[in-house]
Amino acid sequence: MFTFLIVIIAIIGVLLTLVILLQSGRGGGLAGIAAGGATQQLLGARTAPDVLEKATWTLATIFIVLCILTNFTIDREEAGQSVIQQGTEQVPVLPQSADPGLADPGAAPAEAPSAGDSQPDQ
Repeated sequence: MFTFLIVIIAIIGVLLTLVILLQSGRGGGLAGIAAGGATQQLLGARTAPDVLEKATWTLATIFIVLCILTNFTIDREEAGQSVIQQGTEQVPVLPQSADPGLADPGAAPAEAPSAGDSQPDQ
């Protein structure tokens, strides 16, 4: 069912794109060159833009409704974990460091001799 709805949404998306491109804007759009200007003769001077506008609104509404309904048809059993969760299970555990200071974070750091604490040579 999910795949069927995705295919229908894709077809409606293509049709919506074509209908929007056919609408005439300031430059005349593709409606003037479609069939050599026969759209205005067939549908009348003002009827063509009205039909294209109604088709745009109808297809857009169907597109949005199907997108929302598709969310409810997703199989939840199959999508148990996200890709990020699956990736963390595959990360190898690094061995502990040989440095005892890094192995025990609660241990006090070793005192390093400072330049002023140097002992005189005898």
